[in-house]
Amino acid sequence: MKKRYDEYRTGQGVPVGGQYQCQSGKKATFNEGDEFPMCPVTGEETTWTHEDR
Repeated sequence: MKKRYDEYRTGQGVPVGGQYQCQSGKKATFNEGDEFPMCPVTGEETTWTHEDR
């Protein structure tokens, strides 16, 4: 079975709580319903992927 990697952009709501990683490689933990922030490294919009997906 193919592993799926969903990407979420800055400003989107967090669909499932857990640890996520941004494009710069920085990890952060979010709760369901939180909003994905700007990149903690660059301060710009980024994409986030769930660690378990």
